[in-house]
Amino acid sequence: MAAGSAAGGHAAPGDNPRMRNGPFSMIPQEQPLEDTKQGSTLPSAGLEPAAQQAVRELLREGESTNTRNSYQSAMRYWAAWHALRFERQMQLPLNVPCVLQFIIDHAQRQTGAGLASEMPAHMDRALIEAGYKAREGPLSHNTLVHRMAVLSKAHQVHGLPNPCQDGAVRELMSRTRKAYARRGEQPAKKDALTRDLLEQLLDTCDDSLRGRRDRALLLFAWSSGGRRRSEVAGADMRHLRAVGPQEFIYTLAHSKTNQSGRDAPENHKPVTGRAAQALADWLRAAAIQEGPIFRRIRKGGHVGEPLSPAAVRDIVKQRCALAGVEGDFSAHSLRSGFVTEAGRQNVPLPDTMALTGHSSVNTVLGYFRADSALSNRAARLLDAGDDDAAAAAQGSGRP
Repeated sequence: MAAGSAAGGHAAPGDNPRMRNGPFSMIPQEQPLEDTKQGSTLPSAGLEPAAQQAVRELLREGESTNTRNSYQSAMRYWAAWHALRFERQMQLPLNVPCVLQFIIDHAQRQTGAGLASEMPAHMDRALIEAGYKAREGPLSHNTLVHRMAVLSKAHQVHGLPNPCQDGAVRELMSRTRKAYARRGEQPAKKDALTRDLLEQLLDTCDDSLRGRRDRALLLFAWSSGGRRRSEVAGADMRHLRAVGPQEFIYTLAHSKTNQSGRDAPENHKPVTGRAAQALADWLRAAAIQEGPIFRRIRKGGHVGEPLSPAAVRDIVKQRCALAGVEGDFSAHSLRSGFVTEAGRQNVPLPDTMALTGHSSVNTVLGYFRADSALSNRAARLLDAGDDDAAAAAQGSGRP
C-alpha cells in the first residue's frame, strides 16, 4: 500500500529535524496556518518572517503544555511508524490508504486464530526499542483515537486535505469502536479517591512545611470540585479571595472547559471548612502573599518555584503510597473521587457540575464509579416497597 507522502531518502524511525520545533512543524512553512478557534485561514506565506513567527507563537500559546506534549508525542509516533512501514520520511498530507493502514496496524480484529492486527512483529519491536512504544501489541482504543485526532488536527491547522475526514476512514474507526465494545473492552480509568480514601491520604500529612503543603493541595483540589492537576499547578494568589473566617473564593480564570477565559458564575469555586483552614495554614507557614500558591520545597525547607502538573501527580501518588491504599491512583483520581463521592451522597447533578465545571451531563456521568451507582435510590424501589409495608404492619400491630 503506497504512502501519501512524497518519496525521500531512507530515515531512521521518526528522525525528522522539523519535528524538533513543535508538534506540527514538519509541515512546510509555505502552507497556510489555520486559526482553528476562529475557522479562518491565515496566509502565512504572505507575511513577513517576524509576523509568521508571531502567528505560530499565538497559536501555540493558545494550547496547554499538556496538549502540546501529547501532540508532539503522537506526531513523533506517526513519523516513526511511517518510516518503518514505508521506508520514507513522512510529509503531509497523507492519503487515505496510508491512514487505513495505520488503523489496521494498531487495531485488533477477531480472526479464526483469535485477535490479530497487521503490525509486523519486527516493526513493533523496533518502535519499542526506539522508545516510541511502551510494550508489544496493539494500542489501546483510546490511544488509537488520540493518534487519529492529532493527525486530523495537523491537517486542519495547515489547511491540507484531511484524510481522517474521509468516509472510509470514519467508517472504519466507527466499526472499530463498536468491535471493541462488543468484546467488552472498556477504557482504563484511574481509581477514584473518594472521601474515605482521601482521609487516609490526609492522615499521612504532618505539620512540617511539606505536610502542610500537601494537605492544603489535596483538600483544595478535591473540595473545590476535583481540580485538574494543571489547574492546581497554575493556582495563583491573584485569583484567591478571602470572604470570611475560614472561607475563600478561588476564581478559575482558565480551564480545559473554559479555554477562552470567559467570565461566568461557575468560575468562582468555594474553598471552605477544612480545606480553607489547610490552605490558610500553608500560606502562612510558607509566607506566600502573591504568586503561585503551591510551590516546591527545597532542602532546608526553602520554598521554591511553582509546582508543575507532573509534580502534583507525584504528590498524589506519594501520599497514596504512604497511606498504603491499593489501586491505580493519579492526580485525576481527585476529580473522579469528588464526582463519585457527590453521587454517593446524592448531591444534585447541577450542584456537582457547578464545581467541576463540566458542561456536558454525559461527561460528568462518565466519572461516576460503580460504588456511587449503589447509592441510586431508583435501584432500591422494590426494597423500599417492602420496607414501607413492614413499617406499616409494625405500626398496626399486625405480625
